[in-house]
Amino acid sequence: MTGQVRTVDGRVAGRRGQATRQKLLDCLSEMLSSSPYRDVKVIDVARRAGTSPATFYQYFPDVEGAVLEIAEQMAAEGAELTQLLEGRSWVGKAGWQTSQELVEGFLDFWRKNDAILRVVDLGAAEGDKRFYKIRMKILNSVNNSLTDTVKELQAKGKVDKDVSPAAMAGSIVAMLAAVASHQRGFQTWGVKQNELKPNLAMLVHLGVTGKKPTK
Repeated sequence: MTGQVRTVDGRVAGRRGQATRQKLLDCLSEMLSSSPYRDVKVIDVARRAGTSPATFYQYFPDVEGAVLEIAEQMAAEGAELTQLLEGRSWVGKAGWQTSQELVEGFLDFWRKNDAILRVVDLGAAEGDKRFYKIRMKILNSVNNSLTDTVKELQAKGKVDKDVSPAAMAGSIVAMLAAVASHQRGFQTWGVKQNELKPNLAMLVHLGVTGKKPTK
């Protein structure tokens, strides 16, 4: 992306500058995995990256600005979640396979990006529209595809016409997000990871098709 990355004052960052900027983001990501978001300071990020606070401020207005950059990158990756549903069948055993792979892909994405997603959820809950838009961008990648899936099944007479595709898809996605963000908590309830996925997949399948899956 040479020529696309700019400093805070609008100058185009060169190859070395882009590398420094990315290193700052990588170090911030690592720190968010082990420290509360509110405790992360510019000087600590800069020190970890082997540079100075002045250099940090060349690329980001503050820690929050850098966090938003990481969140935007993550949201772009999250758009790929729609691939878990593209061209997939929800009939018979294929439907059970689809629901399992959707659950696994969603949980894996959340686990991989757990630290930054916690910050995004916090910002969204506090009413910050920037974080809210990022959260919705991720969820919409699955929500829109699921809505279309339910509509298609309705058109074929496989789902009751009284079902609202948007409401059903939204409920399923909200459930997936809640479960994904609570994965560690399930262990305290005595639920193992290999037990969580198939049971969650069963709920997804029931929601989309209205039927118990064929295994």
